[in-house]
Amino acid sequence: MTVIALDVGTRRIGVAVGEGTFAFPHSTVERRNVRDDVAAIVAIARERGARTIVVGDPLTLSGERALASEQIDAFVTHLARAFDGEIARVDERLTTAAAQKALIAADVSRAKRKKVVDQLAAVGILETWQARKPR
Repeated sequence: MTVIALDVGTRRIGVAVGEGTFAFPHSTVERRNVRDDVAAIVAIARERGARTIVVGDPLTLSGERALASEQIDAFVTHLARAFDGEIARVDERLTTAAAQKALIAADVSRAKRKKVVDQLAAVGILETWQARKPR
């Protein structure tokens, strides 16, 4: 089963693809407007044959919902109208920070980090979902 995971930010959307128990970085979608962003994500899901899209839910460190969560709620509402599969939400706390830390430890340049950090954060979101879903 193929699954797509998203790390939705204000400027970019990191996309990861899961095949079975594996999760891979896929691409980064530069944000334009909600309609175009959703169309790009749905196109990736269809291209990969995904029936599930997992979206990171940006909770605060204390687990509370904040302004960013409300923005993701609106994005997910638009996505649900365009995608006929399942949409799951997963706590994404610290996924971007963990991705940044891993890239810095690997001595990846700042310019290259900017291009892939959102994809790696999406991989973290997907791995969290994979670990928590019932088998």
